[in-house]
Amino acid sequence: MSSDLKRTLNLKDSISVVVGSMIGCGIFIVSADIARYTQSAFLLLMVWLIAGLFSLAGAIAYAEPVLNIKEDGGQYIFLKKMFNDLTAFLYGWSLLLVIQTATIGAVCIAVGKFLGFLFPFISSNIYLIQTPFFSISTQQLCALLICILLTFINSKGIQYGVLTQNIFTLTKVLSIVGVILFGIFFGCNYDVISANFQHIFSLSDLTFSTMEIVATATVGAIFAMVTWNNITFISAEVKEPERNIPLALFWGVVIVMVIYLLINILYVCSIPLNEIANAPEDVVAVVLMQNITGKIGTYIIALIILISACGSANGLIMTGARVYYQMAKDNLLFEKLAVINENTNVPVNSLILQCIWSSVLILFCGNYSELLDYVIYAALIFYVLTAIGIFVYRIKYKEELKNKVNCIFNLFFITIGSYIIYSLTIHKFVNSIKTLVIIATGIPIYFVWKKIKCKKLV
Repeated sequence: MSSDLKRTLNLKDSISVVVGSMIGCGIFIVSADIARYTQSAFLLLMVWLIAGLFSLAGAIAYAEPVLNIKEDGGQYIFLKKMFNDLTAFLYGWSLLLVIQTATIGAVCIAVGKFLGFLFPFISSNIYLIQTPFFSISTQQLCALLICILLTFINSKGIQYGVLTQNIFTLTKVLSIVGVILFGIFFGCNYDVISANFQHIFSLSDLTFSTMEIVATATVGAIFAMVTWNNITFISAEVKEPERNIPLALFWGVVIVMVIYLLINILYVCSIPLNEIANAPEDVVAVVLMQNITGKIGTYIIALIILISACGSANGLIMTGARVYYQMAKDNLLFEKLAVINENTNVPVNSLILQCIWSSVLILFCGNYSELLDYVIYAALIFYVLTAIGIFVYRIKYKEELKNKVNCIFNLFFITIGSYIIYSLTIHKFVNSIKTLVIIATGIPIYFVWKKIKCKKLV
């Protein structure tokens, strides 16, 4: 068995990981929920703009720890250096229990959902097993198989995972750009634009209540962009990480931000707002394509979403396992998770553990929206904590600090992130508390684990 990961990813691969992980199925779905929350075409676009600027500010701010912290492990290592082992463990613990695995589960469920557009027997209402305590639908089975297949591909070596990622990313970006261009030429409607923007939003409309609505609605948009930090997880496998990771973060987020804004501008210029809010299955892109091409549009969008979601799941599976590997190297998880397969140079055991828990979530919590709430709340807490930690790192390692990023990006990121956490706590209290409980379970686990490890060393 080998003990080290190999640096094989170049800048293009790194950008592909950022873009491919970020663009899943959210862009095709969550605009309906945002429209219901905001009831305004202008605010819908503002939500996507805020989510984009929030992600871009975060990506730029994260360049500072990337440039200064040379150890591998990304955000997990950042938190360890900024604060302590416990904080880093809680992040890795949350990543394993909720953030990464629940996102993988949600995206794989979406794959099953949109396969159902092409093959009607794949449905959340058609059960293979159904008892009062447990059930498996054909949609869940499909999600399981996708998760297992992508894990298997990544277990064969990072070159296979990256090749799969590059193929999915290029295909879905070109497909989405094609939809945007097609919609601009054949979908835009003057009457729809006039109706959707008949009320010109003014500063007098910007009340505290409106701000809370926008903050809560931003959750879906952030979910569609939240995984830009995943490239930091595989820093040990990126060539010239000090150069390529900051560039990949910046350009990856910019590309996704532009695509997301363009497609939402297309939505509000082609579809009446009430139709966006009430799109069947929340898939606004299907309404767009059906209005232009008829029934065939459903199949075109379903295929694009399938490619997009598979690419996102692949990127999440590939990157997440590297955090558990790093935790195991630090004696904070089972030592077997730190084993690198000598033939494939990947942490196969970490990939298997991630696949198992993602599968459990698919089987027992197979609700896309519920998984989304858990993921965003937990992810935002650690995003904001890491951003605050950048200032802590500046104080702790003042003498060693070589590179600084303008504070404005970090402060903007902290402010927006904190306000969204506050709004979620108020408006989605139950799920927020559940997420906090999940994170908190890591505290006793950490101390018990440390005690066991200390006894072994004696």
